[in-house]
Amino acid sequence: MFQRINPETLLINPFTLIGKEWMLISAGTEQRYNMMTASWGGLGILWGKNVSRIYIRPQRYTLAFVDGQEYYALNFFEEQYRKALAYCGAHSGRDTDKTKETGLTPLFDAQAPYFQEAKLALICKKLHKQKLDPAGFFAAAMDQEFYPDKDYHEMFVGEIVAVLQKQ
Repeated sequence: MFQRINPETLLINPFTLIGKEWMLISAGTEQRYNMMTASWGGLGILWGKNVSRIYIRPQRYTLAFVDGQEYYALNFFEEQYRKALAYCGAHSGRDTDKTKETGLTPLFDAQAPYFQEAKLALICKKLHKQKLDPAGFFAAAMDQEFYPDKDYHEMFVGEIVAVLQKQ
């Protein structure tokens, strides 16, 4: 069971939560949705709002779902779900039913699908989208290291409109 909480009451380390534990980005409708694992992103304040930042490469199937909806969700799990997150990061929803393969249970009582097994879900309303511009790199090595195929991430900024914490 999830409880809606005030974002300011969260006691998390975003560096660990996103970078080490990973998150599952999800978007879509009850009829058609997808999710992907991510370890790049951020949480903070922008334009006077609590926001998330996510980055999705153009070839990721989830990009079309985030593009096509007003909301997306960020899902965070306990360590026991690491295999499911690894699966969602290594397989495309174009080719497989990730929900069936991982055993994760989607919930649809919010503006974006989130997962019953998550310990925390952030429901985010899209505010801004921008493709990363290689001209913006101050260190050319970053472009070479992270984008040898020139498949620059799409960055989304979303207002966190609901924080759902497992009780």
